[in-house]
Amino acid sequence: MDSYCSDCKKNTEVVFDHSAGDTVCSECGLVLEAHSIDETSEWRTFANESGDNDPVRVGGPSNPLLTDGGLSTIISKPNGSSGDFLSSSLGRWQNRGSNPDRSLIQAFKSIGIMAERLNLVATIKDRANEIYKKVEDQKSIRGRNQDAILAACLYIACRQEDKPRTVKEICSVANGATKKEIGRAKEYIVKQLELEMGKSVEMGAIHAGDFLRRFCSHLGMTNQTVKAAQEAVQKSEELDIRSPISIAAAVIYMITQLSDDKKLLRDISMATGVAEGTIRNSYKDLYPYASRMIPNWFAKEEDLKNLSSP
Repeated sequence: MDSYCSDCKKNTEVVFDHSAGDTVCSECGLVLEAHSIDETSEWRTFANESGDNDPVRVGGPSNPLLTDGGLSTIISKPNGSSGDFLSSSLGRWQNRGSNPDRSLIQAFKSIGIMAERLNLVATIKDRANEIYKKVEDQKSIRGRNQDAILAACLYIACRQEDKPRTVKEICSVANGATKKEIGRAKEYIVKQLELEMGKSVEMGAIHAGDFLRRFCSHLGMTNQTVKAAQEAVQKSEELDIRSPISIAAAVIYMITQLSDDKKLLRDISMATGVAEGTIRNSYKDLYPYASRMIPNWFAKEEDLKNLSSP
């Protein structure tokens, strides 16, 4: 970088001293500008290993759902300390000023872990945190199953963000809460939110297509069978048949039986979380409309006649 030096009386190359914030002439050493402000991002390495050069941004993002924005200072136990940290003066002061949002932080952490296990996007996790904060503010969840409450918040958030998950999928990451407990918690939370807002809670409609691709992926189906199943599910929405999750499972069974890659009923039941008996009943409801649902490029009329009931 070149600049004009009043001492050298000419344009000369300058050097920037980052530690002092000075711009210095490389010819005569004259300080041309002092105490400059570095407006670039401040980066530091907080890794314990000296060989780890991965830069970590200073501080974490603020959280508007917490009293102090989640930016409070916590004094941690020093590395290699043999004494009891809590008995020290720093530890006592830390306890006296304990974070009032400790339970909220723990709840948000649990929701984050469940969302990560289900590969959910950040917007769903944030929505679940907001729902939990609203219910927690009402002080009405004390004594209730905390794991079920957190799981239900995540279930509702998935519905509201149009990325629904089945209760069984939520249950698989819910730290021991059962489907029945999560279902009851969901109904309770919805009722509490409706009381607070004075209107019904929008949950978002569930369609069989919302679950189909994920179910097909679990079963390792080929692209051709997945495409046929998607078209069949779209046609099934024209029918007045409830339980979209069961419809998705029944369509998968029907499509795979018409392909070379047949799937056992028990495998479809495990992948979708739908009981085998429920799949059979949905299959019987869909079978009369098979010729209308299944695309012609995938199966002919005579193939549909050979379809057997599961």
